[in-house]
Amino acid sequence: MSVQAQPQAGGFNIFDLSAPHAKWKELREDQPVFQDPESGYWIVTRHADIKSVFDDWRTFSSENAQAPMRPMCEAGKQIMKEGGFTVYSGLSARIPPDHTRIRKLAQSAFGPRRFKAIQPRIEAIIDRHLNKIADVGECDFFRDVAYDVPALVLFALMGIPDEDVPKVKDWAASRAMLTWGDLSDEEQLPLAHKMVDYWAYCRGLVAARKEAPGDDFPTDMVQAQANGADITDEEIAGLMYSVLFAGHETTTTLMANAVITLMTNRDAWDAICADPSLIPAATEETLRFEPSIVSWRRRAKKHTEIGGVAIPEGADILLVMGAGNRDADVFENAEAFDIQRKNARNHLSFGYGIHFCIGFQLAKMEFGIMLRELTARFPKMTMKSGQNIEYLHNISFRVPSQVMVDLGLEAKQ
Repeated sequence: MSVQAQPQAGGFNIFDLSAPHAKWKELREDQPVFQDPESGYWIVTRHADIKSVFDDWRTFSSENAQAPMRPMCEAGKQIMKEGGFTVYSGLSARIPPDHTRIRKLAQSAFGPRRFKAIQPRIEAIIDRHLNKIADVGECDFFRDVAYDVPALVLFALMGIPDEDVPKVKDWAASRAMLTWGDLSDEEQLPLAHKMVDYWAYCRGLVAARKEAPGDDFPTDMVQAQANGADITDEEIAGLMYSVLFAGHETTTTLMANAVITLMTNRDAWDAICADPSLIPAATEETLRFEPSIVSWRRRAKKHTEIGGVAIPEGADILLVMGAGNRDADVFENAEAFDIQRKNARNHLSFGYGIHFCIGFQLAKMEFGIMLRELTARFPKMTMKSGQNIEYLHNISFRVPSQVMVDLGLEAKQ
């Protein structure tokens, strides 16, 4: 028997991720499924409910996963139409059979073999960035290290020159705000132009690999197509459009949030410094406790229910994985950061079901290497006092404005 949920009032802002955990806990315990009156979205905060929605793609479609939170204004639509912006989605907003067909091809090229081969490159990129900050003794870890490292790793996989990092990072940030942010019509317009440029870049990559193949992901896709695989140029470009965003922005945020978390949980940091074998467990607990992506969207394809609450057909749903990851029904002492936790890997930070993150192995590999090198080289690292860390105003990505640290090195004479 389902019940009608009453709208939740007071203290909840779907876009405010500055300090959400106390409110999430309150909602999870008191009203785990409710309709937010401001956005109209149905908010889901319990682990079991989130997992069940992710797992039922027939009832809960991913078609709205990439839709702008604020509908694109007419002038913005015109900019994108005239600019030839035709991308639909790489994978996250697709459903079977197209999702199954495209994911199978992408997974074959985006797997352990290629990740293992690139591990020395990851280590070299991280080493280079840590050498730079060691010369100074303090830094904004977010801007000076975490911002570029995952992009450079991904670009090596994608066959993209390092000098393109700034513009692709800018396009990625623009896409995030256009899709998941709270923008006025005027704020949308410059970002619409950037999305046109971003899409043209992705289509250009596909055309370039047809002319001059390389040893990279787009070449794998183009060659699979040439060998008879059922995938179009537009779909390959759509994969590039998605991977060139999701493949680095989330890992950047994970690294930055991990430093904040570990610096404020000193016992965990010291334990890892003393015993690097704890890094895999610390990786899973960091993903649980402070993930990059804290919520994701679905749409009800029919009248249904979630956690006993009636959900109408066509309802937009926000699954708050950041809340589900601290559900006491799943994780003992869930609000504590515990790198000895046995079931941390039951987190929902990579999603669940058919849309489980295709790049999860790469993200964990990069993070593990970064944590190994940080703890080995800067065991006395601390957070700089007095800093005001703000978070990006959007529904999904908990991105800090800065992470100022003192590396704890002795001053050079």
